Amino acid sequence: MNQSVILSLFLLSAVLFTSCEKDEGKLPDISFKTGAAYTSADATLPGGTDVTIGIEAAKTEEKDVLVKFNISRSIDGGTPATVFDKSLTGSEGDQYDYDFTTTLDNVSGQTNEYTFTVTNRDGLINQVSLTLTVQ
Repeated sequence: MNQSVILSLFLLSAVLFTSCEKDEGKLPDISFKTGAAYTSADATLPGGTDVTIGIEAAKTEEKDVLVKFNISRSIDGGTPATVFDKSLTGSEGDQYDYDFTTTLDNVSGQTNEYTFTVTNRDGLINQVSLTLTVQ
């Protein structure tokens, strides 16, 4: 091959490589809502207390929309069980918020770990969790 053909192939491959969209693999955002109406950190509360935990989630890359939201609960360190699961569609894929309300059992000393998980189109997950202990 002569030098001009090699140079042309090199330039063509460089143009193709740089024109490809790069996926940075960023995790989706998720955080607890804060304020007087929300529990947003570990807490010890009386049994029978009504608790509201709110989350806000958002995509972090233009095309990697949110596709799934899940809440699981683990009692006293046991195996987590799903308490809420939702496939996200439409505008929920860009930004999603949810308020989860529950009533604590009347079992003194019981720990309840709640994990809130969001998954994007690439299958990347991010999660936040908190533990509520019954007095």
